[in-house]
Amino acid sequence: MFGPSRTVVQDARQLVDRGAFLLDVRTPGEFDSGHVDGAVNIPVQSLGQRLMELPATDQPVVVYCRSGGRSAQAAALLRQAGWTDVHDIGPMPAW
Repeated sequence: MFGPSRTVVQDARQLVDRGAFLLDVRTPGEFDSGHVDGAVNIPVQSLGQRLMELPATDQPVVVYCRSGGRSAQAAALLRQAGWTDVHDIGPMPAW
């Protein structure tokens, strides 16, 4: 782990390989310019209103953004909303 809430990318890749939901919280324009294969784009600004698009709260979610700020915000929002297996890898280039 990097700090209290970052997940090592190698661990996150294994989670995604086993079926974790991969969440990109950047803007649609950022997503369209390049993203991790298999990621679902829900911008952090609308995440609170789109939680029903995520898997069950006990299923693993791996979240990333451009630089790490929005993914940390999204991870905190998900945990507060009841998701119990949230993994923040921070910036997409780390993938």
